[in-house]
Amino acid sequence: MTTTPAAGHPAQGESDAQQGSTRTVTTHCPYCALQCAMNLTVRKIPGQGTGFEVEGASFPTNRGRLCRKGNTAAEPLKNRGDRITAPLIRSRNAAGQRTRAFEETTWSQALDHIARRVRQIQQERGPDAVGVFGSGGLTNEKTYAIGKFARVGLGTSQIDYNGRFCMSSASKASTLAFGLDRGMPFPLTDLDDACTILLLGSNVADTMPPFVQHLEGAREKGGLIVVDPRRSNTAELTADGAGLHVAPAPGGDLVLLLAVANVVLEEGFADQDYLAQRVTGVDEFRRSISHWWPERAQAATGVGADQIRSVARKLGHAAHTARHGGDPVYILTGRGVEQHRDGTDTARAAISLALLLGLPGTSTEGRPRGGYGTLTGQGNGQGGREMGQKSDQLPGMRLVAKPEDRAHMAQVWGVEESSIPGPGKPATQLLHTMGTVDEQGVPKGVSALFVHGSNIAISAPDAGRVIENLRALDLLVVADFFLSETAEEADVVLPVLQWAEEDGTMTNLEGRVLRRRKAVEPPSGVDAGPEAEFGADAEDTGPRSELWIWSELARRLGSPANFPVEPREVFEELREATRGAAADYSGLDWDLIDAGHAPYWPVPSSTLSVEESLTGEPVVGTSRMFQERFAHADGKAKLSAIRPRRQAAPQAGELTFTTGRVMEHYQSGTQTRRVQALQDTHPEVMLQVHPATAAQHGLEEGGYAVVENAQGAMVGLVELDDGIRADTIFAPFHYPGSGTANLLTRGLTDPHSSMPEFKNTPAVIRPALQNEVPGVEARVEQAPERRQKEGAQA
Repeated sequence: MTTTPAAGHPAQGESDAQQGSTRTVTTHCPYCALQCAMNLTVRKIPGQGTGFEVEGASFPTNRGRLCRKGNTAAEPLKNRGDRITAPLIRSRNAAGQRTRAFEETTWSQALDHIARRVRQIQQERGPDAVGVFGSGGLTNEKTYAIGKFARVGLGTSQIDYNGRFCMSSASKASTLAFGLDRGMPFPLTDLDDACTILLLGSNVADTMPPFVQHLEGAREKGGLIVVDPRRSNTAELTADGAGLHVAPAPGGDLVLLLAVANVVLEEGFADQDYLAQRVTGVDEFRRSISHWWPERAQAATGVGADQIRSVARKLGHAAHTARHGGDPVYILTGRGVEQHRDGTDTARAAISLALLLGLPGTSTEGRPRGGYGTLTGQGNGQGGREMGQKSDQLPGMRLVAKPEDRAHMAQVWGVEESSIPGPGKPATQLLHTMGTVDEQGVPKGVSALFVHGSNIAISAPDAGRVIENLRALDLLVVADFFLSETAEEADVVLPVLQWAEEDGTMTNLEGRVLRRRKAVEPPSGVDAGPEAEFGADAEDTGPRSELWIWSELARRLGSPANFPVEPREVFEELREATRGAAADYSGLDWDLIDAGHAPYWPVPSSTLSVEESLTGEPVVGTSRMFQERFAHADGKAKLSAIRPRRQAAPQAGELTFTTGRVMEHYQSGTQTRRVQALQDTHPEVMLQVHPATAAQHGLEEGGYAVVENAQGAMVGLVELDDGIRADTIFAPFHYPGSGTANLLTRGLTDPHSSMPEFKNTPAVIRPALQNEVPGVEARVEQAPERRQKEGAQA
């Protein structure tokens, strides 16, 4: 793909001056990991400002289609009154509390203030008194630079990112089983030929609608199996003979998968030759699941024994046919089965099932048999977990605790290996301990926090506690382009660039590296690129790139390392940083990506393969993983015992509260709630319940209800749906204030991945009182019991 200026043709009766300039740039959507290609047309008309048009472009993942979010992606770029265009700062009163009003300031003053406060805090409490929180929405270059800034610029180990809430369980499971984590280790278009697809915990029809076209082949063959406690729009795709919808109780996915695997083994569907040649630990895994026969599993899952056998047999017969040249079989997981305390084990169970069937890394006469993949959520959720912003990780999926990895990065960064901090706290622990002290008054967590690209006041578990802790920090710095709910709590807000105002690379859900291209200047009119320097002719305001911000702060803090600010320079540095690593980007070439090549990591060299993508781009690197060996030292995949932990059943009167998304909104809604067409469709949070549940609890459709537990309470509009289980309440997590779903979710985390349990929260529901209805001055307050808890729960 190339950046191409579109020809501007004046309309009849208009002069060239009246028409202005028109430019079209081919880039990618700013939202999910599908990274749909789009053409962004920018029209500058004298006296009328800048206009934008978006249309889908030809690309394998979306084939020219865009969802509602993609079609309106240019709306936040328009000249609008809520865009932050200058650094904001506010003082504190005599009691140390933040004053209510922000004041605009210059970049020089804002950065000087931040650097001064960081030095004071670290001198008093040490380097780890300052933390950094990143995002799976940042470009690869920013992801790499934020990890470097934390460890070298600040000297802190305390860095993690919002991908801990998204991909951490699937990432850990893939690493344990395969030896590395590439969410989808094959091109998305491989799904087109599938006869059977088992899709667990993902509502792609709402979260990434263009994905659905890749399920059509399986649907036509009656082979789409969707596992979801709700009759979601994706589950509806199984209707009319297109497949099967399985609705386990929230938290029942793990036992369901183990029971299916049990049937596969007991009824002879396992590929014994594949297991003998390419997999270890089969006997250990077999013993651990031997007691999960379908009749026992149905009590733990809410899924009947006959349906469990039906799923196993359908997969088994399809996999047997694929081994003999038939259509491939795929198993895919999403957040619905991963955002649990046993999310890693559940993802491992899905991988184990795929291995039993002989699917990953196999082909018959050059035709893939199928495989396992996890559907990455955020736009750069794959690259975001590879480039060093995880608490235990360095670029390329190197490990902070591994001496040879530390030595490599010390050489790249030009620092002593001993100066690189060790592993830090994962996200939930970082956020739930920040700003808190123990009984002796000693800080239990960081006293200062930088937040980049995340709205943790809405997206983090136990959001009420997170907000309290944000307010207790001595310094909170938030970089954003709108005043998010997290930014509203800050001491300093730094205005940064939006997606179409910057250059860089992204890595989509297939592991393909893409170019994000600059199409427009930020609203200040000042060039926010690296060449813009402060001086007599440059305005000391306007949005800036995080690369420039981190470079300026590192310089002020006396960092020994160099921090490039040009995205392409950072790209070249991250190539060297990942050379020889599991996620090897060293063979990437910026110009080749611009010229339309399709690189899939690992890319140890820029040598082209004979393969082309579905839309004709030459493939570089490794489009299909594990064809000859897995990434463990012995080249084999690893099975091991999986033993479900006992789940606490809801108490009398309690239901299971689970969270998710709606089609029109994305993540915390910071962007999409500002797009009128999207907000008009879903202006406030809804609480989806079964009609029988509503009748039992005195709820009326369209009325307001309160959902509450020991963590807190939320208010939403009741929506009746006979496709949801009667023991379940569903709410999307995009909304602020009393509509924040994560006021209820707990700080319980997966012991392997530190993933919070978003999908299985006990709660009660009741009709809202008049003074609890949104718009009324009184609001539902958090339950006092929650305030008694301290620290993160594991």
